[in-house]
Order: sequence, then structure tokens, then C-alpha cells
Amino acid sequence: MTKKILVTGAAGQIGSELVPRLRELYGNENVVASDISANPSEDLKNGTFINIDVTNFNEIDAAIKKHNVGKIFHLSSILSSLGEQKPQLAYSVNFNGLYNILEASRLNNVEKLIVPSSIAAFGPETPRVNTPNDTIQKPTTIYGISKVFGELMGNYYFRKFGLDVRGVRFPGIISWKTEPTAGTTDYAVAIFYEAIRKNSYSCYLNSTTRLPMMYMPDAIKALVDLEKADLKKLNRHAVFNVAAMSFTPEEIANEIKKKMPGFKITYEIDARRQAIADSWPESLDDSEARKQWNWKPDWDIDGMTDSMLLNLRRKLTQ
Repeated sequence: MTKKILVTGAAGQIGSELVPRLRELYGNENVVASDISANPSEDLKNGTFINIDVTNFNEIDAAIKKHNVGKIFHLSSILSSLGEQKPQLAYSVNFNGLYNILEASRLNNVEKLIVPSSIAAFGPETPRVNTPNDTIQKPTTIYGISKVFGELMGNYYFRKFGLDVRGVRFPGIISWKTEPTAGTTDYAVAIFYEAIRKNSYSCYLNSTTRLPMMYMPDAIKALVDLEKADLKKLNRHAVFNVAAMSFTPEEIANEIKKKMPGFKITYEIDARRQAIADSWPESLDDSEARKQWNWKPDWDIDGMTDSMLLNLRRKLTQ
């Protein structure tokens, strides 16, 4: 029987686009989408969709056995801003949920586990410009702490049990397919939605706050390429920096103004999210990913802006 791929958190921003790509590559019948959500999108329902609460070990274990799962993309997570509002929930999902996935994978001989990390794993003491792959990690949010936990546990399970755990440290992810959520970098998604809806946007971060960002097609490419990479060529496992572009709210607003001259941006700073953003890198050194598995992004800020505006006009004016 063919081993299947399980995607947890499939209804989220990344999962909603990763699942269709994996089904395109491996066939609808070989990719199982799962989420705690009871209302999956039509894309997710094009193949098998199941409800899984990652804080429940038995549900994960049963799903792996029933669907003969050989690979898992573990995307379930409570993001930075919501995590600060609900730290107990973030602990349950981000720590306990990951441990359940690791243990269920180990006990069921899962071949490969991909667990994304984030720039949130860094902190105010981390070098902010061209942040190295290996550096000081003292995050100040429970989300960031959970990402460091995930990186360390992934490496531990590889060394201790031989479980092939892989991960990328994502910058902010920009996508037109899903509405912005509770992430600190989600202003870079919301600004496009509001540009189409209102021709204006009120930003909760300072105009000069520079953060690394990535367009969703590159994020999906990074996950797929890392999963396919030859293990023998990897001298690290649970975490690789991946980068594409870095910009400020002012700079992305100016890119939008090139396409929409009447667009206006104003600023109403959210102190909580500003403090989080100020603790994160401005840019990432992803030379290890480029060297070990030939990572290279396809999208820059200009192409991404064109694509976002084109697709959102179609989506929001239907």
C-alpha cells in the first residue's frame, strides 16, 4: 500500500496552499489534509479531509495508522500575536501538539516529518541584519519559544531515534488566498486586501519597521524542496533559514502606489505587535539552505505586488 502524506493545520495560511500543491505532485488520494476546523475549503475537500486535534495523541496515532502515513507536514500552530493573548492555548497546541506529533511519528515509523519554524525563534539579542543560521536565540514570545523548542526537539529526535525531522525558518508569509490572521507580519497581507477594498490602509507597525518576507509560492517551494532533498547532503536537519525579500510598511506601500497612485497609508501603532516586530530580524542569511539543498526564491517585491493585486482584484470583485 502506498504511504500517504498527512498535513496538520491544513486549513491555515500555509496549509491551504501546500495541500493542493502536494496533491498536484503526488495525487489527491495520497495527501490527507487535517485540521481542528470543521469547515474546510473546497480545495481541501478535493481529497481526504479529517478532523484532528493535535493536542490529542490518540487522534494523531489513529490517523497515522488508518491512512498509512509515511510523511507528515506539521503546520498546526498558534501564531505570535494570538499566542500573547492566549498563552495557555499556545502552550497546549505549540508544545504539547508538537510532542504528540513527534512521538506518534516515532512509534509508527513515519519516514519524514517537516516542521516549519519562524523568525520568531530569534529575539532582541540576535543580530538583526543578515541573521545567521546559528546564532543567539532568546525569543520574547511564547510562539517564538515554542519554535526554539521545535527546532531543538527535531534535532533531538533525529539524533536519538533516527526520525528524519526537517524544518525551515520562515519569514513573514504573504498570500492572497487566505485572509490575514493573527501574525505580527500579517500587515503585509492586510495592506493588499485594504488597498483593493478601501484604497487605504491603517498600519499597526511603524513605517520604518523592516522585516524579512516571502511570497507564498516560494514558501511552498521551500517546504517541497526540503522534503525532497537528499538526507546525505544535509549537515543540519530541523532548521534552515530561508529568505526572499525584506521591506518596511512604507516601502511596500510605495510599491502599491506605483500600481494604485491614489493609495494612502496611515499609522496607528499597536505597541504589543510593534514590540514583537522589534525583536525580530530585518534580514536573514540563508546561505546554508542555498548550499545544502539549492534553495533559491523565485519572487521579488515587484513581482509579488503585481501578483497580489491582480489575484485579489479577481477574488474580491467576484
